[in-house]
Amino acid sequence: MSEELNPAGSSNDGGEQVPPAELAPPTNENFKWYIIHAYSGFERKVRESIESRVQAFGLQNKIGRVMIPTEPVTELRNGKKYTIERVFLPGYVLVEMDLDNDLWHIIKNTPRVTGFLGTGDKPVALSEEEVSSILFRADVSKEKPKLKVKFDKGEQVRITEGPFANFNGTVDDVNEDKQTLKVMVSIFGRSTPVEIEFSKVDKIV
Repeated sequence: MSEELNPAGSSNDGGEQVPPAELAPPTNENFKWYIIHAYSGFERKVRESIESRVQAFGLQNKIGRVMIPTEPVTELRNGKKYTIERVFLPGYVLVEMDLDNDLWHIIKNTPRVTGFLGTGDKPVALSEEEVSSILFRADVSKEKPKLKVKFDKGEQVRITEGPFANFNGTVDDVNEDKQTLKVMVSIFGRSTPVEIEFSKVDKIV
């Protein structure tokens, strides 16, 4: 859901922000997008800190959207699917702002921020195309969440759904793009290939 793509502070009922269908124009014609380096794993904390500083320093007219690019990843736990949001650019936070020297110091001194993308003390602004390309990746990935599970040829699995539910079989082929397996299942004593989605099998440990 790339939850960080809305204006700072707006969110849905679940507390996570949801992205617009496309990159909306800036609310301030002086706003430009900048990439901030943060400690990996602390991107959301940095976003929260920046949003807090917007309120504390009265920077609503200087800072717009704060964004952390994420993509949905589906995990299998005990045969059930769970979709989580994973940061796909660790250590990066995108901020829309009208940057000046004072604002540079405020952002630079935000906890867990290590600096700006750029050379020396000169941050480099991103073009709308560059920001859109990041959003586009997030939007494309949402259409088909990736399963965070790896299957290997020769591995033993149990089918959990469909007409062959509860059958055990051996992985004969893995199609990462389609997220399907060809599983050799013994039916009436004969080995039969069954094509099945990743989400409909469990590994046998």
